[in-house]
Amino acid sequence: MKRKFIFLNLFFGCISLLIINTKFCSSVVAEESLKVELNTAIKKGKFLIGLRQYLGGENDSFSERKNINFITDKGFLNLQSSNGIKHKSKQINIAWRDTPIKNPKKIERIVFGPFASYESAKKQADQLKDKGFETTVAYPENWEVWIPFEDDLPDLELQYKIFSKIKNIQITPFLTSDYSFMQLEGPIHIYADEEIKINNVNFGKNFYLIQDSYGTWTLIQEIKFDDYLKGVLPHEIGPSSPLEALKAQAVIARTWGIFNSHRFHMDKYHLCISTQCQVYKPPKITNEKVQKAIDATSNLILTYENQPINAFYHGSNGGVSATAGESWQMQDYSYFNSFIDCSESFNKIFKLPILSESELNNFLDFATEQFYGSNHSLFRWNKKISSLKIKDKLIKNKLININEHVLELNAIERGASGRVTKLEIRTTKINKSIVLVKDDIRRVLSFIPSNLFTINKLSDDLWLLRGGGFGHGVGLSQSGAIEMAELGSSYEQILNHYYRGAKLEKIEILSQ
Repeated sequence: MKRKFIFLNLFFGCISLLIINTKFCSSVVAEESLKVELNTAIKKGKFLIGLRQYLGGENDSFSERKNINFITDKGFLNLQSSNGIKHKSKQINIAWRDTPIKNPKKIERIVFGPFASYESAKKQADQLKDKGFETTVAYPENWEVWIPFEDDLPDLELQYKIFSKIKNIQITPFLTSDYSFMQLEGPIHIYADEEIKINNVNFGKNFYLIQDSYGTWTLIQEIKFDDYLKGVLPHEIGPSSPLEALKAQAVIARTWGIFNSHRFHMDKYHLCISTQCQVYKPPKITNEKVQKAIDATSNLILTYENQPINAFYHGSNGGVSATAGESWQMQDYSYFNSFIDCSESFNKIFKLPILSESELNNFLDFATEQFYGSNHSLFRWNKKISSLKIKDKLIKNKLININEHVLELNAIERGASGRVTKLEIRTTKINKSIVLVKDDIRRVLSFIPSNLFTINKLSDDLWLLRGGGFGHGVGLSQSGAIEMAELGSSYEQILNHYYRGAKLEKIEILSQ
């Protein structure tokens, strides 16, 4: 049953409504258009998407020669900067320049990480917060947790590093043309009634440039939920998927986005466009089947106890789903369970938990066609891994030095689904072993498709990893959903299968 879900209790704090006007009728309206209110945007059915991060800095791969160009084929572009500059033209060019700071300041902080995922970073931040620390989850290149530096900082059992830097320059945007060179201040609002091309890529109509927490800038797009999904579904589950699978993906992508809309709060946007969030690319053309799936499920989300769920999904679970606590260092959710991903009749053959190497080998030996999603290319996989390849990954992640060599690889703990939750790597350094936990296993050893694997030592420096699935294994298996749809399941049945106990409800958008 679909019920209405009123969007009033998702976020804390005092929220003032924001209406963005495309015409500057007064100074009050002009000021309002420059406010970036994350909570208000969500309540009005819009995401703020970080299209390009680190603009103007060393990791800027989008600006050509530290320039970013906006152009529209029809109509005019509008720009407004927080320092009062307004500009209207067919083309807008913004250049980044390093400018000196009159009074340099020292920046110091304690940094924990890197973490493989936001989920693991958030768990660490919560533990530090429970000890009385003021914490921030950041993403300068990888997920980190920051706490303020203090001279009398108490002893911490966790590994951390001290970040210290004298900030004497800042990356500053300038509006440039043949006739002018004007300094801008963020937020900078750029919008038009027509589609805007940014560095020759057609993105949308409404954008902000905002300075992030690392001294660089982010290009942010404001976009309606369903318009955002047009750029997600083709790159997550694929446009050729059956309609009911696309509908299921639309519901969970919308739900996941809303639940996780706080993860880039410190940088004034909701979500990124990479696999750290959901893959998003501006659609070049409208796909009719994708559009039909979005329209049929518009404003529908999954909830549990009247709140949006953390609607994880992945490529293939290898025939057995995982709990959230197996895959990340985080709390479990009651709507995620370990279960054999197959029809009810076949489910009685295997019993969970799968805790030993031999039990998992028996499971991997079973005829794959009995499971949902067995057509996925990584439903079953074998990888021969040399000690040198493992060593290279450990060095890259600063876990060993160049003089150490890998001796042993052991799965010392498994979750209920058989996934490795603790992997021990012994080296030639006496009395030293490295233990990778849950999502850190795939972060460090990135050649492993999933944590569902067994280990067989072939020689002193060669191992065979035999496994199944691609991704973390929690929630909807996209290959499983595709097969269920092909067998006649509706999107409601697919969602009930993968998110047990969750309800399908319709959200109320304040602008409607």
